[in-house]
Amino acid sequence: MERRLVLAAELIGGRFMIAQNGEIQPMEAPAEFTDCLARQRAACFKDPVPSAESRRADLGALHRMLSENETEIISAIDADFGVRSAIETRLLELFPVREGLRSAISHVEKWMRPQKRTVDWLVFPGASNRVIPQPLGVVGVIVPWNFPIQLSFGPLIDILAAGNRAMVKMSENSVHLSRLLVEISARYLPTDKLTFFECGGRGPAFSSLPFDHLVFTGSSATGRAVMASAATNLCPVTLELGGKAPAVVAPDFPIKTAAERIMWAKCLNAGQVCVNVDYLFLPEDKTDEFVANARRLVAARYPDLNGSDYTSIINQRAYDRLTAMLQDAGEKGAKVVNLAPDQKPDIASRKLPPHIILDVNEDMTIMQEEIFGPLLPIKSYRYPEEVIEYVNSHDRPLSFYPFTNDKRLADMYITRIISGSVGVNEAIVQVGQHDLPFGGVGASGMGHYHGYEGFITFSKLRPVFQQGPMSSIQLALQPPYGRRAKRTLDWMFRLRG
Repeated sequence: MERRLVLAAELIGGRFMIAQNGEIQPMEAPAEFTDCLARQRAACFKDPVPSAESRRADLGALHRMLSENETEIISAIDADFGVRSAIETRLLELFPVREGLRSAISHVEKWMRPQKRTVDWLVFPGASNRVIPQPLGVVGVIVPWNFPIQLSFGPLIDILAAGNRAMVKMSENSVHLSRLLVEISARYLPTDKLTFFECGGRGPAFSSLPFDHLVFTGSSATGRAVMASAATNLCPVTLELGGKAPAVVAPDFPIKTAAERIMWAKCLNAGQVCVNVDYLFLPEDKTDEFVANARRLVAARYPDLNGSDYTSIINQRAYDRLTAMLQDAGEKGAKVVNLAPDQKPDIASRKLPPHIILDVNEDMTIMQEEIFGPLLPIKSYRYPEEVIEYVNSHDRPLSFYPFTNDKRLADMYITRIISGSVGVNEAIVQVGQHDLPFGGVGASGMGHYHGYEGFITFSKLRPVFQQGPMSSIQLALQPPYGRRAKRTLDWMFRLRG
């Protein structure tokens, strides 16, 4: 009975809790959340449409927050992971966010301009149509741990560019960074415009708040709960959920180059990237060559896995999950290849060597769940149709990576396989392009942010029709309907078909 109650509470989306007597009771959001939401909403009413100058100032404040506290941010993220390369934090988080801020600062005034729209032919001259992008209000952001700066400040760029206010809940695995951002953010922007919160296990309570929009990045299972919770408030959501992103190397593409690029992605952040290559299709006769190149690359790039260049798995639970995947695959007939066999893993620091898994099948956990680690299953294929049929028979991925110099083949893959984004001949890099929208499709998410599309996501495109001095409706189409109305309609149908 107790288990059924817990499941029921989960299905409702986390807005309820199990009391000691076994009853399901509504979960009340902490006063810290509700008070902040009330302050930010009141501030919205006082300044409902901030000027372009004000928005540029807010974006500039975000840029200063990152640049003036870069060393502390890098150290905090490193402490949260156990080991996280400072180079990767700067390359994958701080640099792209600062580029996105610069772009938004230069474009926000143009994005804000009302858009003229065509006036229907029936309306007399003098009428006009326009669409005005207006702020939504208060936006909630739920941030994962794997790229905590990129996935908090990335949405914030678009949220503030669109003239909104934001409440940001960090991950329970980002304790050091959360505390730092809570401490420093008020120096740069008032709390009625931007507030960071530590998690403290309060995710369900946060997602139950009546935001004007909610952004969540994380697992599909949690995303479903967040969406269900938001639905009770009719709160629109942007969900970035990941999934199993495939890559395929075509026969025409050099295996050495493919291995260099794919293994770079697979080892980045120890594979803990939502858009990473989750599994790889190789031509039947290319597997051994790929594995040999992968071994060489890991030895050259990570001569000491226990050094600072190779990131730790975020926590023991995640580490145990990945090692269980490897064990499960081996027990079910896969060939498990450790790409750093001569290096002893440091269990205490949760350093998991990169592995390739061959001869995989659908019964293995590694082919059923998003991996989120430095493990790469490989499937062989003969014809492109095999790849297309396999990918399309599963949930739509967040990203897809065809490696080929044959434009027609690349276009065929892009056309016939639907995914959130595509990277041709490179993995992950498409997410760092601030002028490309980022978002999933189907089970991998919904909605977009980044650049102009992000500005639109967090704006209400408000249609405005303005009548001219005369109105055709008033002149000819008012009841009681007589000959004039009939003749007018007959003329309209003859003229316009």
